[in-house]
Amino acid sequence: RYVKLAVLGSLAAALVLNTHSLLASLQRNELSERRFLQLNKCPACWGTSWCRKFLNGQLRLESWGRLRLLDFFNVKNVYFARYGEPREGSRRVVLKRLGSAQELADIDTKICRRATGRGRCDLLQALPATEFASLNGDVRLLTPGAVEGWSDLVHCPSQRLLDRLVRRYAETKDSGSFLLRNLKDSERMQLLITLAFNPEPLVLQSFPSDEGWPFAKYLGACGRMVAVNYVGEELWSYFNAPWEKRVDLAWQLMEIAEQLTNNDFEFALYLLDVSFDNFAVGPRDGKVIIVDAENVLVADKRLIRQNKPENWDVWYESKFDDCDKEACLSFSKEILCARVTVDHNYYAICQNLLSRHATWRGTSGGLLHDPPAEIAKEGRLEALLDECANPKKRYGRFQAAKELREYLAQLSNNVR
Repeated sequence: RYVKLAVLGSLAAALVLNTHSLLASLQRNELSERRFLQLNKCPACWGTSWCRKFLNGQLRLESWGRLRLLDFFNVKNVYFARYGEPREGSRRVVLKRLGSAQELADIDTKICRRATGRGRCDLLQALPATEFASLNGDVRLLTPGAVEGWSDLVHCPSQRLLDRLVRRYAETKDSGSFLLRNLKDSERMQLLITLAFNPEPLVLQSFPSDEGWPFAKYLGACGRMVAVNYVGEELWSYFNAPWEKRVDLAWQLMEIAEQLTNNDFEFALYLLDVSFDNFAVGPRDGKVIIVDAENVLVADKRLIRQNKPENWDVWYESKFDDCDKEACLSFSKEILCARVTVDHNYYAICQNLLSRHATWRGTSGGLLHDPPAEIAKEGRLEALLDECANPKKRYGRFQAAKELREYLAQLSNNVR
């Protein structure tokens, strides 16, 4: 209690001492300032496709987002803004720096150390001496050997995946070609730096919402700020929603797990970070969307079938992780990359979101807590959730996930 009072007192004092600067920050549009966007860091940045919109003042931070004193609490550097096109009115968008202030500073340090051996340097002069510039204009393709292991997205990349990343790269005017040499030097470096430090924009671009993938829509970037479509309130705000609503959301989450695991493209997208703040719900259509896609591992099932690593065709069961923290998951990236049939996504959704094992901000019982008396008495829902989170039978999670999807669909139809 005393700590909270001390923090509030410090904030109040800071507000009084900085009233003039606060008023100034509320009046000016920092999103049109190159320094705030860190445009000077480019090409060690996320892109420039939306710079004209930013610099022309078409985006403005929402009221409280303009107060720089509140950046202390905004550790993830996520902002809400209004974006307006002429004659079309404005809409809400989400702006992300894709890292905390310290993480972004670490990027600069790593680039400098790789180029000069020192922690500080001139980024623009250092970049040509890094691997981000070594893939020069003569290189035809971005190959697995060049980027394997740089991030979760390319922990085990196939040529097919990398061609898709380059072909759909949105920060170039010549998107559509999988030839790396068709990108400008600056675009190549931006792509590679994004791939190495936070590949979320590339996930959103390569598996876009317009094609039915359950991710937020990528809009563009300027410097170290990317813009994505605002989806709605985060999933945790529905923790105590009416039962009927929670059943529908749970069914959608299981459908997402199925789509990311089994799809016609034969790319398995495994969610390595699953928590209530990584999903959001559309206010109009009630659709569940993934809004944090930094930790997504993509395995190419075609390549696995072709290379046939050891036990490639043996079904893999994820091990239940009964830890005391929120959003725990147990997994082996190497196994995810080497098996065709994997239950990881079902496990992640059931354990961390739906079942009695799920905890979030002091709550427990999962999204499907406190079911109606008749459903609790029947016991089927609890049994399926338990088997999906912590299976007792061999391959029990696969069957439980299938039956749980069907059962939730039945419950959802019943309430409609």
